[in-house]
Amino acid sequence: MEIRYTIKDVMATKLITFSPETLIGSAIQSFLENKISGAPVVDEKGNLVGMLSEKDCLWTLLESSYYNNLSGYVKDYMSTDLTTINLYDSLSEVAQKFLDLRFRRFPVLQNGKLVGQISRRDVLKAVSNLNKNDGSS
Repeated sequence: MEIRYTIKDVMATKLITFSPETLIGSAIQSFLENKISGAPVVDEKGNLVGMLSEKDCLWTLLESSYYNNLSGYVKDYMSTDLTTINLYDSLSEVAQKFLDLRFRRFPVLQNGKLVGQISRRDVLKAVSNLNKNDGSS
């Protein structure tokens, strides 16, 4: 019996998201409280407009030390040059994107709408489960 995992089987669907108008300090606090390192940014219609990562937030340190306060919005720091995954891509296609690009996670889209997120760890879990299910160790 061959077991195949799809993106839908391994992606996270209960996501913490931000709006572009979220205060950057609130986003940083959410990262810390939820122990996450990045999150999608969506507009009022749920369209993906960016990604915010810990690395993006590090810019606030430089700016806040210069201006002596932490201010700004997610839209001021988020990345907008995005690589996305289609819900129907194969896990091997996703693994190749992780190898080719520096990202730790990709937003997953279906018909242009955000439906989840897949991380390197999600792909590794699927590989590990495949290994367990085929009897290999």
